[in-house]
Amino acid sequence: MVQELIHNLKYKGHQEIGTVLGNWYAEDLKELQLEIPFDVVIPVPLHKRKFKERGYNQVTTFGKAIAHGFEVPFNEKLLFRKVYSKTQSKKSLLGRSENIENIFDVEFNESDHHKHFLIVDDVFTTGATIEACSRALLKIPGAKISMICMAMAH
Repeated sequence: MVQELIHNLKYKGHQEIGTVLGNWYAEDLKELQLEIPFDVVIPVPLHKRKFKERGYNQVTTFGKAIAHGFEVPFNEKLLFRKVYSKTQSKKSLLGRSENIENIFDVEFNESDHHKHFLIVDDVFTTGATIEACSRALLKIPGAKISMICMAMAH
């Protein structure tokens, strides 16, 4: 069921699924009463070419719902993808983790220093994407990173 939801969100344009999941996750996160609340929600970005092909980033509505639930900003401009890559869904676990190290970067200013960023993604498989996004965000002085994904692959 989760796989079908993610597929419909990612490839069939059912962006309302991201909103529903984001609202649900935000309520669950609030119950955790986090000691270090996050300051900004950051989506894993698509390359400009991929965004043009798909027309939307599948994690935007998910991230915006979480940001709204916590009354924090949603920033899709801070982190960006430098390198275009084909879909990961048909690659093996090893293939997914190759060549991902330097595909993300950040464009920040002093107001971004010492922030706690929550990275949102659709599916956690190897952790390589989240790690690469985190490496880029850690270029910001005093940055702290947390992450949340809609689903986890086995």
